[in-house]
Amino acid sequence: MTGQITAARFHAADGVEDWRCLYHLVSTYFPTGSLARGIALVDEIGRFADEAQQQYLMVDLRGAGVTVSLSRRDISLARRISAAARELGLPADPTAVQLINVTLDALAGADVLPFWRALLGYGQIGDDYLFDPSRRGPGFGLQPMDEARPQRNRMHLDIAVPHDQAEARIAAALAAGGTLVSDAHAPRWWVLADAEGNEACVATWVGRE
Repeated sequence: MTGQITAARFHAADGVEDWRCLYHLVSTYFPTGSLARGIALVDEIGRFADEAQQQYLMVDLRGAGVTVSLSRRDISLARRISAAARELGLPADPTAVQLINVTLDALAGADVLPFWRALLGYGQIGDDYLFDPSRRGPGFGLQPMDEARPQRNRMHLDIAVPHDQAEARIAAALAAGGTLVSDAHAPRWWVLADAEGNEACVATWVGRE
């Protein structure tokens, strides 16, 4: 994306403490306690977000709160959204955001990605990632394999969490019966498994740039 700044530069800026980078998104969550207060925040955002900004602005309104995400790391817009929330008495809880991807290990990604794109009705980014245009479903990515592994699961979840929440999330998973398979790539990602060996990765933006 033209002009996209790094996650490190975004987090180093003043006034974006409410926000967390998750892969290609920056997100935050505002607990509202009621639909009416959430609507008030969304309405305020709608007043100042221009047409260009609305192309990369995503708002998920629920009765309990509002999740706001930006697919462009727009420091100015993030600051303005946070300021609007403060004016309405809505403090942010950025620890509540996450991004989930389903990842498939594949020998020949170019052969299988068109199938999954058609089946899911998703759009494509690059040559290994699909996204839901309506932002309702998880991302879908491909991870290359060097050789077939018939005795190992080839699909797993990637859970991108705020960088300051990764250790707590991992600790909770381990306390719930999981095991740490590998931390060789930490803090980019850790590989965990459940009691039967089914794997998942906890990921952050740190170390990706």
